[in-house]
Amino acid sequence: MASASPFPLSGTLNEVQSTRNSILFGITMGMGCDAGTSGSQIALHQYKRRKISQKNVSSSCEVHSEVEASLPTLRSLGYYMEPCLKELAKRELMDSGFCSQVQNFTVGRFGYGCVKFLGDTDVRWLDLDQIIRFGRHEVVVYGDEGAKPEVGQGLNKAAEVTLVLQIRSSSFEEGRLNDIVEKLRLCTKKQGADFISFNPSNGEWKFLVHHFSRFGLGEDDEEDIAMDDATVVQHPLETNAREVSDIDEATLVEPNGAVLSHSLPAHLGLDPIKMKEMRMVMFPVDEEEDHDFSGEFKQREQSFNKEYIRPPLHHSTRRMSHKSGSSVARKTPLALLEYNPGSVDSSSSGTILMAQQNKGMPLKTTKVEGFKLDLKHETPIAESHSRNIVDAALFMGRSFRVGWGPNGILVHAGAAVGGNDSQRVLSSVINLEKVAIDKVVRDENNKVRKELVDSCFISPLKLHKDIKHETKEVEIGSFKLRLQNPVSNRLMLSEICRSYIGIIERQLEVPEVSSSGRVVLMHQVMVWELIKVLFSAREISGQSKSAGADNEEDMMHDRSEGSSEVDLEALPLIRRAEFSYWLQESVCHRVQDEVSSLNESSDLEQILLLLTGRQLDAAVELAASRGDVRLACLLSQAGGSTINRVDVAQQLDLWRTNGLDFNFIEKDRIRLFELLAGNIHGALHGKNIDWKRFLGLLMWYQLPPDTSLPFVFRNYQQLLADGGAPHPVPVYIDEGPVEEAVSWSVGERYDLAYYLMLLHASEGSEFGLGKTMFSAFSSTHDPLDYHMIWHQRAVLEAVGAFSSNDLHVLDMGLVSQLLCLGQCHWAIYVVLHMPFRDDFPYLQATLIREILFQYCESWHSQELQRQFMEDLGVPLAWLHEAMAVYFNYCGDLSRALEHYIACANWQKAHSLFMTSVAHSLFLSAKHSEIWRLATSMEDHKSEIEHWDLGAGVYISFYLIRSSLQEENNTMCELDSLESKNAACKDFFSCLNESLAVWGGRLPVDARVAYSKMSEEICGLLLSDSGEGSTRDVQLSCFDTVFSAPVPEDLHSSHLQNAVALFTCSLLEV
Repeated sequence: MASASPFPLSGTLNEVQSTRNSILFGITMGMGCDAGTSGSQIALHQYKRRKISQKNVSSSCEVHSEVEASLPTLRSLGYYMEPCLKELAKRELMDSGFCSQVQNFTVGRFGYGCVKFLGDTDVRWLDLDQIIRFGRHEVVVYGDEGAKPEVGQGLNKAAEVTLVLQIRSSSFEEGRLNDIVEKLRLCTKKQGADFISFNPSNGEWKFLVHHFSRFGLGEDDEEDIAMDDATVVQHPLETNAREVSDIDEATLVEPNGAVLSHSLPAHLGLDPIKMKEMRMVMFPVDEEEDHDFSGEFKQREQSFNKEYIRPPLHHSTRRMSHKSGSSVARKTPLALLEYNPGSVDSSSSGTILMAQQNKGMPLKTTKVEGFKLDLKHETPIAESHSRNIVDAALFMGRSFRVGWGPNGILVHAGAAVGGNDSQRVLSSVINLEKVAIDKVVRDENNKVRKELVDSCFISPLKLHKDIKHETKEVEIGSFKLRLQNPVSNRLMLSEICRSYIGIIERQLEVPEVSSSGRVVLMHQVMVWELIKVLFSAREISGQSKSAGADNEEDMMHDRSEGSSEVDLEALPLIRRAEFSYWLQESVCHRVQDEVSSLNESSDLEQILLLLTGRQLDAAVELAASRGDVRLACLLSQAGGSTINRVDVAQQLDLWRTNGLDFNFIEKDRIRLFELLAGNIHGALHGKNIDWKRFLGLLMWYQLPPDTSLPFVFRNYQQLLADGGAPHPVPVYIDEGPVEEAVSWSVGERYDLAYYLMLLHASEGSEFGLGKTMFSAFSSTHDPLDYHMIWHQRAVLEAVGAFSSNDLHVLDMGLVSQLLCLGQCHWAIYVVLHMPFRDDFPYLQATLIREILFQYCESWHSQELQRQFMEDLGVPLAWLHEAMAVYFNYCGDLSRALEHYIACANWQKAHSLFMTSVAHSLFLSAKHSEIWRLATSMEDHKSEIEHWDLGAGVYISFYLIRSSLQEENNTMCELDSLESKNAACKDFFSCLNESLAVWGGRLPVDARVAYSKMSEEICGLLLSDSGEGSTRDVQLSCFDTVFSAPVPEDLHSSHLQNAVALFTCSLLEV
């Protein structure tokens, strides 16, 4: 079915006539003559074959006219047959009687089904339009019983019928598939046919019939099977002429006369109402138009195949309708009524009101502004400009797909739907915009900074490359790829993290980095510090042990100055101390900013803020300086023994029991007492605090001081689920600022640091938040920036803290950024680090080849990148193949040929050599270069089609020329004139055959080169034949020369010499 070729109407006769003429020309001129053969060759061929009588030619024409008249006819719109009419005509001309026994002849209608007549079928003189008709869920063959032949005659024979059923998808969802199949089986049996199959994916119902009448579903059967009311998929031209025209008319004007902004007459400055009246007068609706179409539509039909292609708007200038008996219900696509664009400053996007949703509303014309964004500016995806895109296709009630180009170029029709002019315009302007994949390397002035490119991408990747790697060889056909995977141990993790931190700190030194960029960079520093704290290990007594932390300053002091001998039981406390210190550093700047914003009189509030950052020394000193010694003493014990917390809590309970009036105590002092008692929710009542400080308060003041970190993290996670803890929002939302408003909903995404804590708390169990954890939004507001999170994932996998093989979005995000910056070699490096998957074994190879082909212009001229790719183990053949395709595209065919040879694509190299390179080199007298190229392919001639008629011709030419010139060489020696003549005759025959095989693929210059080769060989042969040779041998040489493809004048000259020689031989007799 896929190869069906619709043959409608008058265009068919033109194609059949063309086929007949081409075959007739071949018979008349002789099968050995090529279309490109010179006039002298044709004359010589006619001279040798003598003369073909005009009587034979006219008789051939009569035969072809009879064949044309005997072909079946099929003119109904949307119908097709296999073999197509052109193929039938061609086969009948070549093999008389073919149409009387066509194997598996098939007739079908697009969107309805087909009938395949089994065995041999006589299709001569059949009027298929009268015999076969397809309707909704039915097919009728020989509807007129009086014209039906006997069973087994004509088309009243066994056949395989395929009908396309429109069944509601809900029928399958409800598990009724078996019922539907059973009902179809019963229906088939009831009609005397044999059920074959039913495919629910495309609705094809197949069954076998032994003879024909009407087969299909009745109205009762359709109701039982729950048929869909939607129209079946129709042929493109039917849709174009009937439905699209209806849509245009229906959406042309409103009931009250208002004109839609996308109306074509309005666009042209015409009155839509008058245009509709004129159309109805000039193109009235004719019920019989289905079978009587103009020649224009008949010829246009030829360009369609089975694929549904929406025709352009100007094709829908006429309206066609089926007979009422074959019409089906249609759901016309409804056009857009009103579009309310959202403001750029608002958080809500525009709303669209469709006709189906607002049937009772009057139509309105709304002018809205689109936008155009230069390639050098921001991205419509990462920026809020996307809320202004107005889809032109949506406004016209059509479908339109945006297109993507290299390096984030977006092509769309998002221009303004209405302008300031009085005349409305269509949204038909195509815009090119660039998605800011490289936004991370741009400064505040939107300029790409080389320092940022190095610090964001090159330096981290070099550091990643320095980590020890293990390789895995994967066979890709005859090639091998070395997939890489970094491996390390937790002893080295601290050093690796410090190296990444150093790179980020150099990035912070670059001037004009945006404020939001600095927030993200500082967050990346803290993330690397957190990775070091949570997952590093250290040597203890000659063994590798995990390093931990509490947060006690004295423990940190003991750890820095004490012996390396550490009790194993103290390791969790050490890790807790280190994490506590990290938490203090993370919130220190926020505590200082809030304290500095308060006035000096609010000392209690300042103390509370200092406690949220675990700045006990500063809090105690401030209380003491205010003369509040008792509070200072209590503060000095904050977060210590749980006994002290219990004492403070009991004191507060005692006050409440005794009815103490808390109005005489400052509220902030009560908050401090609640915090010291371990009641952090009471202390924070009515106050907002960020999630990190809340986590610190939970660990420092509420939970016991020896609580392990996993328990702390799980406790916070439980409070978060219960709504008792602030959400760990990403840093760009928590701290800001960012250049644009960032929308965030509860539970949508959290900060990367929080996910790292959960990963540590999982303690080796399965961690199911990998994709969310390593999404770009967990660390940056740029959804296309993966440059640092990729390294964090890689380091965690290298030390065994995390493992996943489904983070290809993360890998491809970094690959896209590198390609946008022209770093193709590093992009391939990232691809080689993608985990191997058994279900996608060729993933890496496919990506690498696509990168090589699409970005060849970027990398082929940079030797550093090419060498880097070779060092990575990328097969050289892939590099050469990509460069061959690129140079072929650029028109540098000589370099393309060199690379095709280097990548061992012998067939393509040979084809390019013959059609583009060899003749130009020959005419430039670069014979040594031709010899080098041809001989380099000669060892692989068994893999090359038509080698002897291609590059082998040039090799034969040089060998024969050398022998005729009687040069002493080892290539070839021809002893006698007879052997030379035979060799030349074979060579000329090979030239003629080569011209016939390559045909139109050879340019004019190639034929000139062939002619010059023939001319040179002819001259050498005839010069040798005059030295003491017999007349017969000389005439034989002339006979050989006459078969050479040389110009007409040279043929005439050789003919005159041959006649003179023959005359002399007669006189001698």
